[in-house]
Amino acid sequence: MNPRTRPDLETIPSYVPGRNFPGAIKLASNETTFGPLPSVAKAITAEIELSNRYPDNRSVELIETIAESLGVSADHVAVGCGSVALCQDLVSITCAGPDDEVLYAWRSFEMYPIVTQIAAATAVTVGLTAEHAHDLDAMAAAVTDRTRLIFVCNPNNPTGTAAGRAEIERFLDAVPAHVIVVLDEAYFEYLRFPENDHPDGVEIGRTRPNVVVLRTFSKAYGLAGVRLGYAVADPTVIAALGKVHVPFSVSRLSQAAGVASLHAQAELLSRTDWIVTERERVRAALIGSGYDVPPSQANFVWLPLGADSVRFATASAEAGVLVRPYGVDGVRVTIGDRHENDQFLAFAATALETKT
Repeated sequence: MNPRTRPDLETIPSYVPGRNFPGAIKLASNETTFGPLPSVAKAITAEIELSNRYPDNRSVELIETIAESLGVSADHVAVGCGSVALCQDLVSITCAGPDDEVLYAWRSFEMYPIVTQIAAATAVTVGLTAEHAHDLDAMAAAVTDRTRLIFVCNPNNPTGTAAGRAEIERFLDAVPAHVIVVLDEAYFEYLRFPENDHPDGVEIGRTRPNVVVLRTFSKAYGLAGVRLGYAVADPTVIAALGKVHVPFSVSRLSQAAGVASLHAQAELLSRTDWIVTERERVRAALIGSGYDVPPSQANFVWLPLGADSVRFATASAEAGVLVRPYGVDGVRVTIGDRHENDQFLAFAATALETKT
């Protein structure tokens, strides 16, 4: 007799990371091309020597540093092993079974359906607009008395599109105050909106207790391999997250890296300007080659190639550049170093010529 596990596990999809193989240019995982600053690397190295000791399970110094940088009190902040761990924790504190609904756009971050099914909750999805953006009016209309949690990925992964502050606030006004809305801002640092419409979830959430903001150190801070994310929310939500937090899951190394990164925040965030400039260059070149590429507010661009997505990604891999296909929807391409982007652009121009 085989060991007994949950009978529904076969229906839960596994998260599939971006492909990698030696010698390939990897533009499939939204990693930043910049590594940690020397001061951050030094802080990580120092903690290695203390690896025989448990980390601070309350992450006091890290949380206080995050809180100070955002202008909130420490009881508004929780940290996790990447913001994806906090996604799962948020479903855990809001949903207890199939009668509870988690609402999100599709296509969006691939972990939303996974963490929903793990909690045995019911997923409710709303399609993107023709411009590959969240249809927030349709999402508001999809809220029912069973809705417990809403994910809004802004900028959206994998399409890169983003809603401005006015649009987000109009949506929040339409959602019942008892329903938790998660503004997943993993790519927040790459946003370039006019100041009067900049969708800063922390600012938006200051007067809205049902808003939770997720951010990460994986992207702009160059710490994807360290695994560190955080949530900003009302203290009642933060306290609830503490009840389902896996003890010691935020390591000594990640805590030290986060604190050191925030101390060097201005230098780190200035590097996003280069990525944004390169993002616009890549998008313009792809449009010039005949591709439909929606405006991106992240560190990647989206090619809505439909049924050609897998074929395109396979051909790109054979040309030495790994990109990320999403079924029959499209292909996501991370912005890498200039020479890496140029190699992809050369392939993309040829691929379109071959197809036509």
